[in-house]
Amino acid sequence: MGEQKLKTVPVLPWMRSPVDVNLFEECPLHLLPCLDSRLKVALQNMGISSLFPVQVAVWQEAIGPGAFERDLCIKSPTGSGKTLAYALPIVQMLSTRAVKCLRALVVLPTRDLAFQVKEVFAAIAPAVGLSVGLAVGQSSIADEISELINRPKLEAGICYDPEDLSPELQSSVDILVATPGRLMDHINNTKGFTLEHLCYLVVDETDRMLREAYQSWLPTMLQLTRSNDESFYPRALDVIPSTFNSLKTIRRFGVERGFKGKPSPRLVKMVLSATLTQDPSKLVQLDLHHPLFLTTGQKRYQFPEKLESYKLICESKLKPMYLVALLQNLGGEKCIVFTSSVESTHRLCTLLNFFDDLQIKIMEYSGLQRQSVRSKTLKAFREGDIQVLVSSDAMTRGMDVEGVRNVINYDMPAYIKTYIHRAGRTARAGQTGRCFTLLNEDGVRRFTKLLQKADNKSCPVYSIPSSSVESLRSIYTSGNTLPFLCPLLNLKVD
Repeated sequence: MGEQKLKTVPVLPWMRSPVDVNLFEECPLHLLPCLDSRLKVALQNMGISSLFPVQVAVWQEAIGPGAFERDLCIKSPTGSGKTLAYALPIVQMLSTRAVKCLRALVVLPTRDLAFQVKEVFAAIAPAVGLSVGLAVGQSSIADEISELINRPKLEAGICYDPEDLSPELQSSVDILVATPGRLMDHINNTKGFTLEHLCYLVVDETDRMLREAYQSWLPTMLQLTRSNDESFYPRALDVIPSTFNSLKTIRRFGVERGFKGKPSPRLVKMVLSATLTQDPSKLVQLDLHHPLFLTTGQKRYQFPEKLESYKLICESKLKPMYLVALLQNLGGEKCIVFTSSVESTHRLCTLLNFFDDLQIKIMEYSGLQRQSVRSKTLKAFREGDIQVLVSSDAMTRGMDVEGVRNVINYDMPAYIKTYIHRAGRTARAGQTGRCFTLLNEDGVRRFTKLLQKADNKSCPVYSIPSSSVESLRSIYTSGNTLPFLCPLLNLKVD
């Protein structure tokens, strides 16, 4: 009998001794040290009276004793308040800036998530005189340039010497929220767009951002924000023309403790995800400076504290009726139903809208739709005009919709990370929530093994009375409904 090799997962040394966010308590705003009074008022206007533990932990490392001496890696469950955790200290740190230029950049994988993060910054940044921009490709690049770059107007009636005519192009924003593709468009093509004064870089949903190349945005970013010592990056001055004269940030190699071989003043980085990767080969791409790992407990995968998980076992051919019966049981509570693909999302939404007796508004949300359609649907869902959203995994990451009581996995996710991000649309910010997964008998074992990866052994069966399902069969098979829908759902007519 041969020796069995144990599979080991390499862990970087700095990830072995993390800061446990659970050791921090919620902190009322009036007790938060150093908080600018203008930001306190802005937070209160948002309905926020205290900060969650992850927000307090990051504040301590950014504004308190830590003073951003180290880059921060934050792994915290969905709905724990990670966006405000980085937005608040960045705005506080930039509140004393004298001249407007791009100093903070937040990069996210999707437009919808970027819109949401921009709203958080826009709620607090103006209170201290900061401007926030968005670069996601929803509008034309010309429109975005007009929002991001300030081109001084030449006064009428004055003669200018063409040789002296070099109007300064200045940033119109202090903080930019962007998707990587559009960011690269501006880096490569927009005159006056420069990262040479950047102080803070936030990479949200880091595991996904590192998994997908997005036009090599990360290595390009790191090159453009390194030391402008020509021996290190010979063409840095050619790539980034000096348009800010005396404002130009000079990054040189430091010799102080901890900065040997690093540019100083350095670019502070914050990376975040509910399922932050531990793969050294991926994390090394970020070029982190003495990183500090903040996480909640010792488990690699964690669910929101007040999430309840259930499995609903049904026959494959009756699965749509079990879903309808479940939605009836939930009585119009706000729900998100997840499917495995954009095609399945459209098919399932079409089917559900045939059941008039549901008396709830159901809409689809997927990557196949135009951004304007998705934004309109999401707005209606947030405002309660839509009760059920049928979605692909376009909505699994980061999206925050208040009042979502239930998440339903119509199709079981293939990976534990996907399950965590789906389930994380509910039970957010300390609220309760439920996650239901529809399974056939063959899928129960696979689902159990999936949850074991997150040490979750509590997933009871949720029962739907057979009478509730049978009462729907007549609607399901009546008239021309079933023959029309069977091709859509790959069902057989009995």
